[in-house]
Amino acid sequence: MTALQKKDVNPIEHLTPEDVELIGKELDEIRQGVMDSRGEADARYIRKVIDVHRKIELGSRAVLLASGFPPAWIAGTIGLSIAKILENMEIGHNILHGQWDWMRDPKIHSTTWEWDMASPAEQWKHSHNELHHTYTNVIGKDNDLGYGIMRVDEDQPWTPMYLGQPLWSFINACFFEYGIAAYDLELGAVIAKKQTGDPEFRRRAKQVLVKIGRQVRKDYVIHPLLSGPNFLATLAANFTANIVRNLWSNSVILCGHFPEGVETFEKKSIDGETRGEWYLRQMLGSANISGSKAMHILTGNLSHQIEHHLFPDLPSNRYAEIAPKIRDLFDRYGLNYHTAPLPKQVGSAWHKIIRLSLPNGWLANTNARNLPSQLAKLWKMTTGEPKVRRRLIREQAAMAAAA
Repeated sequence: MTALQKKDVNPIEHLTPEDVELIGKELDEIRQGVMDSRGEADARYIRKVIDVHRKIELGSRAVLLASGFPPAWIAGTIGLSIAKILENMEIGHNILHGQWDWMRDPKIHSTTWEWDMASPAEQWKHSHNELHHTYTNVIGKDNDLGYGIMRVDEDQPWTPMYLGQPLWSFINACFFEYGIAAYDLELGAVIAKKQTGDPEFRRRAKQVLVKIGRQVRKDYVIHPLLSGPNFLATLAANFTANIVRNLWSNSVILCGHFPEGVETFEKKSIDGETRGEWYLRQMLGSANISGSKAMHILTGNLSHQIEHHLFPDLPSNRYAEIAPKIRDLFDRYGLNYHTAPLPKQVGSAWHKIIRLSLPNGWLANTNARNLPSQLAKLWKMTTGEPKVRRRLIREQAAMAAAA
């Protein structure tokens, strides 16, 4: 496997093929140990989380019926935001991964659950479970990496278009559920290939529109109408809760996949990939968030992103239990177990978004003293004559490669 990020030292060059397969064998044993020990305590956990979520949501919506009273608006909006985060992260995401299918409860099953999101569960399971988790961080294969709209690696050619990357990344974060729905539809590729008339695409697009219509009616029509004279205040509360949920889920996803030091891979690097190599790619292509138990639950335990990517079908409440074993495996084989507190991981991910929005090496070579000349250079690279732009971009890329 070849890590695409520019590094002086390959982080896995010290591993032999035998090491990689031994890592895979140990991870298989850890996974099987959890599979064999699943039981009533796990079932009680997910049922309790669902029960708590529903009580928080119903209580918050009841409080918001009096949303014209500012304290009620604040309390109801906070509660509804928490409820939506719980449903999206610890409940919906993990149920749709099939983590609780072993319970054989038709109400908590990946084939029957529909979540509080714009994207239909059926489409999300295909794009996320089948594609993202198979091709984790493989450039050109894993569109979850940047959702097809971001420059995610130095080897991707820079163009002036990417200067807008921080802005559209923030807009995407605010309306993340709709970005996910568009991504699940492969909307950009379909439009680019002029395939919008394809019957299968039309069927899936209709499915998305129906789901969005249902979500809009619930949050922006029915619930506000029930508030009577407080219609607008309740509508604003629902909108705010959805934005909070979207920003939170986007931040958690960024922390798990995009901080500095998380590896990306070439397409050719997965040709003939063994089970051990697949495991190793998950280990190198994921990052964790350290924090409290409450924070872990609100992230859907995706704060244990490394463990989740290794074992996406294990019950999420078991990730904390196996994390020390996984970290020990990293240490014994000289690998970096990438973990940090939430603010640091968010900051690192956004630093990478901004860094890659600029030509390779531009940010690192810019300081207070040379900022005017660097900005002038960037202006020429963006607006100059085509030949001048291409020459400056090539020169910048060469300088970055030599640094």
